[in-house]
Amino acid sequence: MISQIAFIIITAIATVLCARSAARIKRYINLGKDENRSDNPSLRWKTMALVALGQSKMTKRPLAAFFHILIYVGFVLINIEVLEILIDGITGKHRIFEPFLGDFYGVAIGFFEILSFLVIAACVAFLIRRNIGKVKRFSGTEMKGWPVLDANYILVIEIVLMMALLMMNAADAAFQGKYSMPISSIMAPLFSDMDQHNAHILVEVCWWFHWLGILFFANYVPYSKHLHIFMAFPNVYFSNLNPKGQIANMDSVTTEVKLMLDPNAVPPEGYTAPEGFGAKDVNDLTWKNLMDAYSCTECGRCTSACPANITGKLLSPRKVMMDTRDRLEEIGKLKDVNGVDYTDGKTLHDRTSAEELWACTTCNACAEACPVNISPVDIIMQMRQYLVMEQSASPSELNGMLSNLENNGAPWQFSPSDRGNWVQE
Repeated sequence: MISQIAFIIITAIATVLCARSAARIKRYINLGKDENRSDNPSLRWKTMALVALGQSKMTKRPLAAFFHILIYVGFVLINIEVLEILIDGITGKHRIFEPFLGDFYGVAIGFFEILSFLVIAACVAFLIRRNIGKVKRFSGTEMKGWPVLDANYILVIEIVLMMALLMMNAADAAFQGKYSMPISSIMAPLFSDMDQHNAHILVEVCWWFHWLGILFFANYVPYSKHLHIFMAFPNVYFSNLNPKGQIANMDSVTTEVKLMLDPNAVPPEGYTAPEGFGAKDVNDLTWKNLMDAYSCTECGRCTSACPANITGKLLSPRKVMMDTRDRLEEIGKLKDVNGVDYTDGKTLHDRTSAEELWACTTCNACAEACPVNISPVDIIMQMRQYLVMEQSASPSELNGMLSNLENNGAPWQFSPSDRGNWVQE
C-alpha cells in the first residue's frame, strides 16, 4: 500500500508539472496574432497522416529516416507496456495484463524487447553520427552549447530507459523463470545466481527506475527541441495549404490604401488602423509562426537546403526558428511575472540581423525540406516588412527601386511620360 501511495503521489506531481509546462507553451503561442487555419479539414487530416504520422518527408534522407522510424515506432508501441506499468503501480499488481493475454503476453513482451533493442541501436547510431560522423548540418553558429548537449541528453536518456526495461525483464525471468524473451534472456544468466529476494528487489528497482525515468523524460521534453514529439502533429495539421511561393497579402495595407485612394470609402465594420506593419517582436507574428518555433527539431535540413547558406551567406533558417523560440521564451517569462502588456525594450531583431533577413531569396527550399512543415520564410518576410515599412531600413539596391515606384510608378528611373520613347528609334 505504501508503494501504491508513493506511486500515485509521484505520478500526480509529475503530471501536474507536465500539464503546467503544456499550459505555459500554449500561453506563449497565444501571444501571437490570430490567424484562421481551420479551412479544408479533410486535406489537413490527410497532410497530418502523411507528414506527421507517416513520416513521408523524412524518407528524403533514407539513412536518417530508417533510424528515426525505429525510434518513432518503438516510442509509440512501447507505450503499451508503459500503460501496464501505470496500472500495476496504481493497483499494486505485477504484470496485470498477463492473466488476460495468456501465452500471447510472452509474445508481446518479446516484440517490445526487440523494439527496445532497435531503439537502443538507433540512438547509438545517432550519437555516433552527431559526435563522430560530424554531419555538416549539425554544425553552425546556432548549434553550440545547449543545442548540442540537448540532442545528446535525449538520446542517452532513451538508451537508459530501454536498458532499464530490458534489465527488469531479465531479472524478472530469473526471478519467476516464466519467459523466454529474445533480448532479456541473453541477460538473464547474469542474475541466475541471485536468490529470490535479491532478484525481486532488482525487479522493483528497475521497475521504479524505468517509471521515474519516463516521468522525468515527460517533464524534460517541454524544455527540449524534442518537443516536436508532440508538437509535430498539430503543427502539420495547421500547415499553410497554399502554394509555397504564394506570399500572403497584408490586409491592413490593402485596406489603408483603398481608404486613401477613395475619399468616400467607408472603413470595414470594426476596423481599426494598424499600430504598425510587419514583425518587430514575437507578438507581431501569428500564433502559427510561434507554433512553428516550438515544433522545430533543429535537424538542420532547412539550412542544408538553403541556397543562401550554401553560398556562404549568413542566413540559417534553423537559426531564425531558434531565435524566435528563444525570444518567445524570454519575453513570455517576463510577461508571466509583470503582466501581458510588459515589454523589456528588446525585439526579435536583436537576435536575427538584417543581413540574415535580406540574404533570403524566398525560394522556400527550407519549407520544402522541413519534416514538420515549418515555414521560416513567413517569419523572415514579416521581419523584412517591419524593416522597410517601419524603419525605412532596406538595402540601398531596394531603396532605389522603391523610390522609383513612388515617384515614377515603375521600378525604372525615368518619368512615366518617357516610357514610350524607346519605340521612336
